[in-house]
Amino acid sequence: MTTKTDGPLNGTIMCHAMWARDGRALADFYATALGTTVSQTYPDGQGNEAACAFYVNGAMYLFYTSASFTAPTWPEEELPFHMDFTFPDVAAAEQRLLERGATKPAHQPGGKHWTVLLDPSGQPFCIHGAH
Repeated sequence: MTTKTDGPLNGTIMCHAMWARDGRALADFYATALGTTVSQTYPDGQGNEAACAFYVNGAMYLFYTSASFTAPTWPEEELPFHMDFTFPDVAAAEQRLLERGATKPAHQPGGKHWTVLLDPSGQPFCIHGAH
């Protein structure tokens, strides 16, 4: 049997994973942002909750607790990865996210196109109006 090595691949993302000092808090924050709730938890070797997950449109969002996690110093440090979200009412979404523990940094490189917020773990993400 031969394996085709040219042409496009047809993969899909099955999981988005993030780390934070408190994985449960971060999972709850993003679950709220995406209109759902945490549906699964995973224990470590001692039975403590080590990760929490939920699903949206078939993709898993998984949040690990890491005692050694340090948030990036943005914008001084470049980000290896971040998420962007769209909302039908971006102003209302911003207010709700701020109420849930997000913060809004002074540095806003998106102008009128997007808003940068920091999630409760200090990691930047962007929000946009619906396209």
